Amino acid sequence: MSQPPPDRSSTPPPPRPDASMSLLTTVMEHSLDEGYAEASARRRADGSAGLPRTLRGKLGLAGGLVLAALVVTLGAAEARVAAPVVAKEREELIDRVNAETTTADALEKDVEELRKDVGERQRKALEQHGGDQGALVALLSGATPVEGPGVKLVVDDAEDTDQGGGGPRESTGFADTGRVRDRDMQRVVNGLWQSGAEAVSINGQRLTALSAIRAAGDAILVDNRPLVPPYTVLAVGDGKKLVSTFKDSVDGQYLQALQESFDIRTSISAQEKVRLPAAPSLIVRTAEPQAADTGSGAADAGKGTS
Repeated sequence: MSQPPPDRSSTPPPPRPDASMSLLTTVMEHSLDEGYAEASARRRADGSAGLPRTLRGKLGLAGGLVLAALVVTLGAAEARVAAPVVAKEREELIDRVNAETTTADALEKDVEELRKDVGERQRKALEQHGGDQGALVALLSGATPVEGPGVKLVVDDAEDTDQGGGGPRESTGFADTGRVRDRDMQRVVNGLWQSGAEAVSINGQRLTALSAIRAAGDAILVDNRPLVPPYTVLAVGDGKKLVSTFKDSVDGQYLQALQESFDIRTSISAQEKVRLPAAPSLIVRTAEPQAADTGSGAADAGKGTS
């Protein structure tokens, strides 16, 4: 029985999957350049490859190794010697910083005690030289703490402080009209004084006749001390009457307009008892008559200095 003839079709073999990456394949399969391979083979044939075989070459190699070991040893020795010195200097710096910090804390404590002593002396001077109205002078000057009936007024920024529009701030140029500003608090405090408040404080900061409410960026400063919202204003006086009078005043209506136009949150309520601290520092000013000038008229005789 005859065998079938072998298959001799001329169909080419299928292409390699990585045929499109021939350059990468060549680089991976022939990473060493042929020139380098030829030079390495020539050195092996000449006997120049590997370690030197002559005495001079061996001595040179040994000398190089000894020199390298010496350099490494010297570097390690210097690092070991310098390490305690660096650690000691670091400890000395830490001790100096701690000592200076302790000194600064002690000085700050002394300043605070002196400030309290000066405040107490000023309060006693106001009480002694106030005559029959010493208590009233101390109250109005903020020299003593105050406790009694009054009102509690809370003013806070709007929840969405990016609102705009007209109203009381249409000419201020503020883009963020939902934020409480320093002049808003000025009007609130002035309205409470005008409505009959005997003493006023904002966030525990007692106000006096010389207190200043200013702004520094977005922060409100009371006597150069920054406050954060919500702003809690306490005022001593006839609570119900004070609430009614303030709401009917121009400043109370201004606060109501801020609430309606810009969603600034406000609340006011009468309190049976509120407590206001004494002012942290008092500035005592006296006026003296100015000496009469012979060249001036009688109008200058009544002027004073403070």
